[in-house]
Amino acid sequence: MADTTPTRRPFRGSCHCKTTQFVIFLTLPHTPPPEDAPIPGPSPPQAFYRCNCTICQKTGFFHVRVPFAPDDFFLLSPLDPFAVLGNYQRLSKQLNFLFCKNCGTRCMTYMGEGEVVDVDLAELGVELEAGQEAKTKVWRPKREGWKEGKANGCYLSVNGHAIEAGQEGFDLTQLVDNKWVLYYDFLELGGGEAKAQRYGTPHEYGTY
Repeated sequence: MADTTPTRRPFRGSCHCKTTQFVIFLTLPHTPPPEDAPIPGPSPPQAFYRCNCTICQKTGFFHVRVPFAPDDFFLLSPLDPFAVLGNYQRLSKQLNFLFCKNCGTRCMTYMGEGEVVDVDLAELGVELEAGQEAKTKVWRPKREGWKEGKANGCYLSVNGHAIEAGQEGFDLTQLVDNKWVLYYDFLELGGGEAKAQRYGTPHEYGTY
């Protein structure tokens, strides 16, 4: 019988042409947070969600949020994402929708500073690819001063579609079938009040 104990482990991801390559640490099988958990707020739990806003809908973004971005995510390449990647900016140019200029894949949405640090991939449990050195430099969200939340200038959301398929334990279909995906109502139509986040079914004009 397969072990169903939630375990934190690294998963690789990339854009289609591999210009962007990253590692994200997820605890799976997933334990869904309560519907009223402050996912975009301070000290968020791990969460998978869909948003019905026009940007997320048009780019097909599947949000994957981690508890503490400086520990739970890093880029293997590029080491200077703001110089190398394309960037569509919102919220007074503070929120960065980063995408590969070559293949167009949008792997992450980011707000905040970053830093380049030395890591040992083997010590972190990351399976090495052929010819890859264990000790390497990576880019990550800057640890010092990181306080989760757009209001604090610190935000990371990774596109679940960019996490490599076929890795043991990560299955987007399972997340949807088990109703572990939250649905947010951030659509900018009508100017009315947003409905409460919920599991099970998308909000108006959203998608599974």
